[in-house]
Amino acid sequence: QVQLVESGGGLVQPGGSLELSCAASGGFAFEWYTVAWHRQASGKERELVAQLGPTGDRNYKDSVKGRFAISRDNLKMTVHLQMSSLKPEDTAVYYCHASSHDISYWGQGIQVTVSS
Repeated sequence: QVQLVESGGGLVQPGGSLELSCAASGGFAFEWYTVAWHRQASGKERELVAQLGPTGDRNYKDSVKGRFAISRDNLKMTVHLQMSSLKPEDTAVYYCHASSHDISYWGQGIQVTVSS
């Protein structure tokens, strides 16, 4: 059974940094999947934050460009999101996602709160 487990969330002050990690397991061909981080703030719809394809192509939400960086380690089956210059509006539950064609896996989500 495929599982995606996020870690690294928590409370950080505005302007601070945080790194989220996602560990995948379950024996699927992780290296061929597009991996991504999505987030959902309270009362808002879930949105794509950063995406990394199997060939290395990256895509970022405009508001996080230059502040967030997504990376992956195919051998360890992990996905990372390095977040810097965090703002209160980055506060949300962050979800790890892996997809390929019509197959989609989600993590359970982890809270990130940016507040002084």
